[in-house]
Amino acid sequence: MTAPGPYDVVIGLEVHAQLLTRSKMFCGCPTTFGARPNSQTCPVCQGMPGVLPVVNRRAVEFGIRTALALGCRVNEACRFARKHYYYPDMPKNYQISQYEEPLAEDGVLEIDIDGGPRAIGIQRLHLEEDVGKLLHEGTLETAQASLVDFNRSGVPLMETVSRPELRSPEEAAAYLRAFRAVVVFLGVCDGNMEEGSLRCDANVSLRPRGSARLGTKVEIKNLNSFRNVQRALEFEVRRQAQALDAGERIVQETRLWEADRAYTRSMRSKEYAHDYRYFPEPDLVPLQIDRRWVEEIRTGLPELPRAWRRRVVAQYGLPPYDAEVLTQSRALADYYEAALREWEPAAAAAGDRPKMVSNWIMSELLRVLPGDDERAIQRSPIPPRHLAGLLRLIEDGTISGKIAKDVFQKMFASGEAAPTIVGREGLTQVADEAALSQIIASVMAANPKAIEDFKRGRTAAAKALVGQVMKATGGKANPALVNRLLEDKLSQT
Repeated sequence: MTAPGPYDVVIGLEVHAQLLTRSKMFCGCPTTFGARPNSQTCPVCQGMPGVLPVVNRRAVEFGIRTALALGCRVNEACRFARKHYYYPDMPKNYQISQYEEPLAEDGVLEIDIDGGPRAIGIQRLHLEEDVGKLLHEGTLETAQASLVDFNRSGVPLMETVSRPELRSPEEAAAYLRAFRAVVVFLGVCDGNMEEGSLRCDANVSLRPRGSARLGTKVEIKNLNSFRNVQRALEFEVRRQAQALDAGERIVQETRLWEADRAYTRSMRSKEYAHDYRYFPEPDLVPLQIDRRWVEEIRTGLPELPRAWRRRVVAQYGLPPYDAEVLTQSRALADYYEAALREWEPAAAAAGDRPKMVSNWIMSELLRVLPGDDERAIQRSPIPPRHLAGLLRLIEDGTISGKIAKDVFQKMFASGEAAPTIVGREGLTQVADEAALSQIIASVMAANPKAIEDFKRGRTAAAKALVGQVMKATGGKANPALVNRLLEDKLSQT
């Protein structure tokens, strides 16, 4: 989307990631998704009077891990604060968050966009607790009653605030994709936007082209997918441009994205920081971050998505698109390289093998798995060595690609290796020239019209004959050999 009329687009994103800890931010309640409503609560996360919060060390570690991966400065001291506002899903009427003294600041996230990579500044990264979830009986406007589930209340959240350096909705969507890949690779968040474990609020404003002064920003909430982030921002940019062209004033407000109707609507006036009446959380002492602990976490960082993509493109000649898909999770990237190593380790990067492995993962494996995260990959009935074994049978001509897809389905259903299934069911490819020559002769004799069509220059007739041969052999004939033998016979007619 190009900037509308005489305006520059200015966008900043606030990304909230639920951290993959077993217990909540300030109490010992579990964080399992999908549990019975209000079954994972205690007096602390229910906001009962007189209770005391205790900081989850693992959540702090995950925050530091992410901060280091994003090049942030991890502050030697940070402090929690109370953020006051009133909403039915927040039992204390304040949220424990961080304000003036966050965990980390001044990072950068590189995104890939048309024209090359762009570095987007990260202003801050801080920790806080999530709130509960309201369940409305009907739509929000027409509901006769609303229920509240406090299971999510107190779940550790990491909020990362970008600088207002994104210049288009496309860049915003690219930023969110890049951020998701990083936190998923780090193992700190599962990145599931549908379940709400990765959420995004977008701030957008327009200013006269070339001006250094920022316009009035509008916040957009309810963005639960990359596509919706882009669509909502595209709509809001057009709305603000039309308003400014008409001489109207943009007001600072929070708007809600209505995905079904593809528009934003006003939700409430946007609060300023002083409206939240921040003050230091009196029940929690400031955190002193040990430098040795930070360096220990730094040494344990994995290869990050961008570096992994660059390496496999250079090392294996893999197309950038394939590398992008395979970095949807660390488990998926590891699966790819494990399958490649299993396929003759000394020649893992030889020829078309890297591309063939990625094709089968993207088109077949991801089609049948329930997801691409660590849990789905680990539970796959087709481990990397079994996928490599199947592809080895295709490469050496034992089975055809068509048969391989049938074998793949049987492997997924049974967990058996490809050679076992192929041997038991007699699926070995027919590659006997004498036998195939007899079948081809019979097919040609039964299809004189196809031969006449071929002589008249209709090359599609040859493909029809190949199809008849494959049908006669139950799909087991070696396609390359069939094409060569048929071509020889047709040239003699």
